[in-house]
Amino acid sequence: MSFPLLTATAALPAIGAIATAAVPAARRTAAKWLALLFSLATLVLAGIALARFEPGGDRYQLTESHAWIKDFGVRYELGVDGIGLALMALTALLIPFIILAGWHDADPLETKSSRWRPTQGFFALILAVEAMVILSFEATDVFLFYILFEAMLIPMYFLIGGFGDRAHTGSDENAAAQRSYAAVKFLLYNLVGGLIMLAAVIGLYVVAGTFSLSEIAEARANGSLSMATSTERWLFLGFFFAFAVKAPLWPLHTWLPNAMGEATSPVAVLITAVVDKVGTFAMLRFCLQLFPEASKWATPVIVVLALISIVYGALLAVGQRDIKRLIAYASISHFGFIILGIFAMTSQGQSGATLYMVNHGISTAALMLVAGFLITRRGSRLIADYGGVQKVAPILAGTFLIGGLATLSLPGLAPFVSEFLVLVGAFSAYPAAGIIATTGIVLAALYVLVLYQRTMTGPVKAEVQGMADLKARELAVVLPLIALLLFLGVYPKPLTEIVNPAVQHTMSDVQKKDPQPEVEAAK
Repeated sequence: MSFPLLTATAALPAIGAIATAAVPAARRTAAKWLALLFSLATLVLAGIALARFEPGGDRYQLTESHAWIKDFGVRYELGVDGIGLALMALTALLIPFIILAGWHDADPLETKSSRWRPTQGFFALILAVEAMVILSFEATDVFLFYILFEAMLIPMYFLIGGFGDRAHTGSDENAAAQRSYAAVKFLLYNLVGGLIMLAAVIGLYVVAGTFSLSEIAEARANGSLSMATSTERWLFLGFFFAFAVKAPLWPLHTWLPNAMGEATSPVAVLITAVVDKVGTFAMLRFCLQLFPEASKWATPVIVVLALISIVYGALLAVGQRDIKRLIAYASISHFGFIILGIFAMTSQGQSGATLYMVNHGISTAALMLVAGFLITRRGSRLIADYGGVQKVAPILAGTFLIGGLATLSLPGLAPFVSEFLVLVGAFSAYPAAGIIATTGIVLAALYVLVLYQRTMTGPVKAEVQGMADLKARELAVVLPLIALLLFLGVYPKPLTEIVNPAVQHTMSDVQKKDPQPEVEAAK
């Protein structure tokens, strides 16, 4: 039997979570290093999976299949295509930086009991989320995916509610109440979406008699599986609703600003750069593959919702006074671009959407983590409390600027390639949608540059006067992310070679071809 690489890649952080949680209370530093070690080992396994993947080979590779719940036809089935592999690698890449950035975020406060062990729990929960997210990108059994889709909510709930941002302008009681509200809102929104998806999962089993993607695809190909139009549409809506909540898509987005604002900056990155990608990934893997006709039927409405997300999220980002909430609303706008690319139903749009998932994860991590370092130093999330930072901490200001420029998709940085492909794909299928979406670019330049101008330039405020620049640990977090943004901005080929074959399979699932440009005949 070949080595179960995909299982090992997900199992390693799960084992790390248990080991980290078991570290004695007095050994907080040992728990941090143990969590970092497990995350780096997971990154190595993800790199091996990348090396073994053949872009021109089978659709799903490194596959594993074992009986699980035989009476209900549930199997433990894993496999990755280029899209799942890229997002699995993104997750494995970001977790070590998240752990390093949050190195002191869960250290116990002096007022807490010595028996309270937040540090071990904080890093154990991060590793638990990593394990579930990676396995969700690998799962090719619908029921297995559903279990992971719901289970990851539990550690995220505790990370948001139990380990909130300490830079809060109100009292400790008010801060705790805000964290609790954000955590409960996150949980309720996603649980409702998950319960609706559960009904659709059961309906799919009743219709198809299996949860296996490969078996359903085979049954469709040989004509042994056919769904009534109304049935397919209802099942599609059940799946899509859950994924739209997770993504998040307007108007199901309102939990995200609360969750990102109240969580620590590393956990905010975990939410938007890692966990939320499960929603957009699932739209490609499950909605389009399982329900191709219903996907085409719903496309006009979804495109409109994506456009609203793009413009609405960007407009609200412009008006924010809180740094972290600004980045949260910017992410809502960016997820609108991703969903627009997916449902443009063009190869450029879907390739751009997949690249956008990866590049948005890197750029948002860079910007949010530097913002977290800034907030930790000043003790405030309010933009008005800053000014002149570039004069006292030039490296911090410079990295913050690069992260912001990546967020607005400056040419030469990785997100530009993604956004360009999404807009090309959208414009070729829906010209009006492509034109409206470009307003998101203009607004992104506005909120990023205004944020930088108000926090980093101008007179040095008294509270900022003694601010320290980035330290070695913080530079170890930020500089590799910036290097990746630059590398993928000028040379995206390593990503596109992996992603494009999977996109072609998805286009084949929905039986769509790229629109041919209209060329006027020569006279």
